Amino acid sequence: MSFIVAIDGPAGTGKGTVTKILSKKLKLLNIDTGATYRCVALAMLNKGIKLEELDKIKKLLDSIKIELKNEKGVQKVSLYGEDVTKEIRSKEVSDFVSQVSSIKEVRLKMADLQRKMAEGKDVIMEGRDIGTYVFPAADVKIYLDADLDERAKRRYLQNREKGIQSTYMEVLENVKMRDENDRNKEIGALKLAKDAEVIDSTQKSIYQVVREITEIIKSKRTEQKLQKRIYKIRKENAWKKFVRKIVKVILRTLYRLAFRVRINGKVPDDGAYVICCNHINYLDAAAIVLFNERKVNFVAKEDLFTHGILMWLGHLFDAIPIKRDMQDIEAMKRCLKVLKNGELLGIFPEGTRHGMDKNMKAKNGAAFMALKSKTKVIPVGIHGTFKPFSKVYINYGEPIDISGYTKENLDEATDKIMKEIVMLTKKED
Repeated sequence: MSFIVAIDGPAGTGKGTVTKILSKKLKLLNIDTGATYRCVALAMLNKGIKLEELDKIKKLLDSIKIELKNEKGVQKVSLYGEDVTKEIRSKEVSDFVSQVSSIKEVRLKMADLQRKMAEGKDVIMEGRDIGTYVFPAADVKIYLDADLDERAKRRYLQNREKGIQSTYMEVLENVKMRDENDRNKEIGALKLAKDAEVIDSTQKSIYQVVREITEIIKSKRTEQKLQKRIYKIRKENAWKKFVRKIVKVILRTLYRLAFRVRINGKVPDDGAYVICCNHINYLDAAAIVLFNERKVNFVAKEDLFTHGILMWLGHLFDAIPIKRDMQDIEAMKRCLKVLKNGELLGIFPEGTRHGMDKNMKAKNGAAFMALKSKTKVIPVGIHGTFKPFSKVYINYGEPIDISGYTKENLDEATDKIMKEIVMLTKKED
């Protein structure tokens, strides 16, 4: 599994320097995307290929061999097996590369090469369109920006250090030209990704920028580790079944001591069903799970899995974490798999506690699952204050067949389910 950090932005923002530092600091493979385009530009210059000679450019792309290697912490670039690390930074290549990278065929070929270089690796890449085109699903997206004058000044000083002779005004005009060209390319234009973190480096040192991006990357990695733990599926085995049985007996006993539970009706002994109930307390799902002889796979918001003991219980009872307020495809697949296996799936149509009291529209997830899996819905009405030693009623209704509905009228199917649930909440005998 790869971890991709994309750093985009115009010329002279310090992307290259920042990327090199972050690569070493965070042990990320630095794939210099700009170097790949510079290699194509150098090859075209060496072979005398002009920008309008598209057939020759395509032939060149079919045979070009570019390699990026790290030697003692220093990146080396080779073209056709020859070290061109210095040559690709020449003034001739710098003046030519932006036009070369605007060619659609070059862009497509280099983007494909860059993706292959990143396969299965933890990578950091900088360029113009990494977060928008090359890796639109990058784990971290940074858009590094700075004022035009500041960027030109930085590039001018950088050229002087490398022995490249140019005036400040020449550099300024070159940066302006590259900005215009990069923003108006047919493919891979410089754009701000919607989910990118924007960092203005005009008044910041390189190390201030590095520190800021480091925190963003570390935060994302921590979040992903937690997500991995939350969504990890614990395999069913004899030990898990044994532990679940013991825990279920203990928790059910404690539940009975805390509340005087009254259960009316029951779930059929076999077959797949979607159990739909009202949601009035964070302990109501536990009542459905603990007082059923069959295992109920309940859908629960992923926030609950951030707590150690709740995560452990969730995995033990095969609860299905779901991202709320979005279409969680993976959660939907797990729900359908449960029903396909002839098991019980528990869902709160309200989506949140006291949803009906807040006049919130019930969600169609339960009706959709039932229709998709061709299973029936069992409505459940839960009533009680959930105060210590008070009565809690769990009323099971008759299975509802919604096979007569379609995807187009799921609202009607959901309304039917909710009406049954409301009726069941009033039953106290």
